[in-house]
Amino acid sequence: MQSYKLPTSELTAEEVFRTRRTLLKALGFLGLNAWPLLNACTNYAAQSRDLNGTLVNLKQLHAPRNGSYRLDRPLTDQAEAAAYTNFYEFTHSKEVWRRVDRFLTRPWELKITGLVKKPLTISVDELLKLIPQEERHYRFRCVETWSMAVPWIGFPLSALIKRVEPLSSATHISFISFLRRDQAPEQKRSSVELWPYHEGLTLAEGMNDLSFMATGLYGHELAKQHGAPIRLVTPWKYGFKSIKSVVEIVFTDRQPATFWNAMIPNEYGFWANINPAIPHPRWSQAEESLLGSNERRKTLLYNGYTDQVGGLYNLKDRQYFY
Repeated sequence: MQSYKLPTSELTAEEVFRTRRTLLKALGFLGLNAWPLLNACTNYAAQSRDLNGTLVNLKQLHAPRNGSYRLDRPLTDQAEAAAYTNFYEFTHSKEVWRRVDRFLTRPWELKITGLVKKPLTISVDELLKLIPQEERHYRFRCVETWSMAVPWIGFPLSALIKRVEPLSSATHISFISFLRRDQAPEQKRSSVELWPYHEGLTLAEGMNDLSFMATGLYGHELAKQHGAPIRLVTPWKYGFKSIKSVVEIVFTDRQPATFWNAMIPNEYGFWANINPAIPHPRWSQAEESLLGSNERRKTLLYNGYTDQVGGLYNLKDRQYFY
């Protein structure tokens, strides 16, 4: 049996839990009691701006739409979605598009290691030649209670998992983003060594058909603020689980540490499945605000994807929604 040592990014230091307020202050996350900014997302893109050209000269992608994934709402306007994002490596504001000019997304390699028979290191461009892409329309729900509906382009995570052939001992998947202090201002400014951003799923979750590796959006490659060149999308979980700009995927036999759980363990857990009946410790999750409109809707259990993922969890067990 292959032995495997967890990478540093999966280890949560004891001092992280002992000095949480110091960490939050160092990263600038104190003061987040203002979340969720329920009306801040309304008509955000209507303000005068050019998005710093982040939607210009993006490569067009031609992928067939998978009609199995239908929406109960209109697609969010492309400019709205591009203007209102979270990407804390660059800024704590929503205007990530103002801070990503120096971020280089080519060349870009994806490394797949750990408990697999066929470890793989491959450029994103080569990967896309191996696995066919498709378009899927998904709902996306942020823990801050805003939501959007967008047309992702990419491929099922399961296609990648099958290609590397996990060992029977593999139970979880760790996803690791980039560490580039010269290109990401907040990574350089922060005095806390929690970067790079890291997230995780169970292997069963990764094999679920909804789990998606996105390489494009709105018919073109991902803009930098959306997590170019490749990101995870898990539409039944809160958005912070859908890690951006992935550089490494590690298969392991234990639950990996995750960024927000290390940062604020009493507020953000490993699972983060959407449940309107279980509030965040500081605000309700019963409703959501649709990005770019004045509309508010009731939050759907698993963001409306109960038929696809409900069998993975025990609805009566609150741990699955933390």
